[in-house]
Amino acid sequence: MMEQDHISSFEKASPTLTGLAYRILGSFAEAEDAVQDTFLKWSQADKDKILNPKSWLMTVCTRRSLDLLKASHKSRVAYVGNWLPEPVGDDFKESPEDQTELASSVTTAFLLLLERLTPKERAAYLLREIFDYSYADLSGVLEASETTCRKLVSRAKKNVEASKVRQETPPDRQEELLKVFQAALLSGSPDELGTLLSEDIQLVADSGGKVIAVQDILQGKAGVLDFTLQTLGPVWREYEQIVTRLNGQLGLVLLQQGKVTAAVTFDYDDTNQLCNVYIMRNPDKLVRIEQSLRIVQ
Repeated sequence: MMEQDHISSFEKASPTLTGLAYRILGSFAEAEDAVQDTFLKWSQADKDKILNPKSWLMTVCTRRSLDLLKASHKSRVAYVGNWLPEPVGDDFKESPEDQTELASSVTTAFLLLLERLTPKERAAYLLREIFDYSYADLSGVLEASETTCRKLVSRAKKNVEASKVRQETPPDRQEELLKVFQAALLSGSPDELGTLLSEDIQLVADSGGKVIAVQDILQGKAGVLDFTLQTLGPVWREYEQIVTRLNGQLGLVLLQQGKVTAAVTFDYDDTNQLCNVYIMRNPDKLVRIEQSLRIVQ
C-alpha cells in the first residue's frame, strides 16, 4: 500500500472515528485528540500487516477514547456546576443512509445517558448498536470474551430503552417548538409555550463556573416556564438568535455582538412534549459552534 493510500484510508475513516470518539467522550475537543492520536499510531504502523484498515483504526480510536475518558474522570468530578456534553453542529458526516439513525445517538439526552454507563458498556453499546459491530469484532476491540461483550451491550440497552432517549421527534414538531419558544421569549406570554411542555420538564445549564447561569436543575412546568419567560426572556430577546442543527436536532444559538453566548438543545418525551432544555453557557464549549458559524457566514 502506497503512502497516499495510507492517508486516504485514514481520511475516509476520519468522520466515523470522530463520531465514535465524540459519543464516548461527550467532548469534540477530546474526540479530535483521540483521532489525532489514532492517526499518529496509524502513521507509524506496518500497513502491510493490517488486513482491514478501518477496523484497525476503529479499534485504536476506541481504546484511546476510553483512555482519555478515564483521564478526564477527575476533572468531571471537580467540574463546577452541571456538566453537559459539548454541543456540535454537523461536524462529522457519516453515511447518508444512516443519518437519521445516527442523529438520535448524538442528542444531548443520549450523551448524558451514556455518562451513566460504565466506559466499557458505553463503548460496547455504541459499537454494536450504532456502528453495527459483530460480537466477534467487539470482543477484539474491547479485549473481552464474546459472552462478556453480550452482557455489556445487554445492560446498556436496558438503560437506553428504559430512558427512551433514542426516539425520533418529527422535524415539523421541532420547528413548531422553536418558533413558539422564540415567540414566548419575545412576548413573555406563557400560553402557547405551556401547551408544549411536559409536566416534569427539566432545565439544565452548564457554565463551567466561568459565566453567570442558573446553578440548580429546574424541575416542573411552572418553574421552567417562569424562569424562561421572566429571567431568560428579558435578556435573550436582545440577542441575535439563530436556529440551527445541534446534536442531530434543531436547536438555538444566541449571539451577543457577533459572539456566541449560549447554545440551547432540547429533548422530547414519547408524546413529543418538550421534556428537557439544555443551555450551554461555558465559553470553552462554545468555541466550535462559533467557528462553524463563522465558516457558514
